[in-house]
Amino acid sequence: MHLEIITPDRKVFEGEVVAAVFPGADGSFEVLNNHAPLISALKAGEVTLTGANGRESIRIEGGVVEVLRNNVIVLAEGASA
Repeated sequence: MHLEIITPDRKVFEGEVVAAVFPGADGSFEVLNNHAPLISALKAGEVTLTGANGRESIRIEGGVVEVLRNNVIVLAEGASA
């Protein structure tokens, strides 16, 4: 699936991933390929990505995630790798 993590001032990540774990407002959750459509609020925490190069974590300051047709977009208030 294609994932983008965007903040107000820059694109932090864009690429293909196999799985992504998000810090949801009501608890963490994982998104895999062919996930049902979803929009969720995110709290500050780690987004863990699993891709061809292994695992990677990106810290976000909260925001919103949208999952739709194997495209995942995170609009984060701030982020650091």
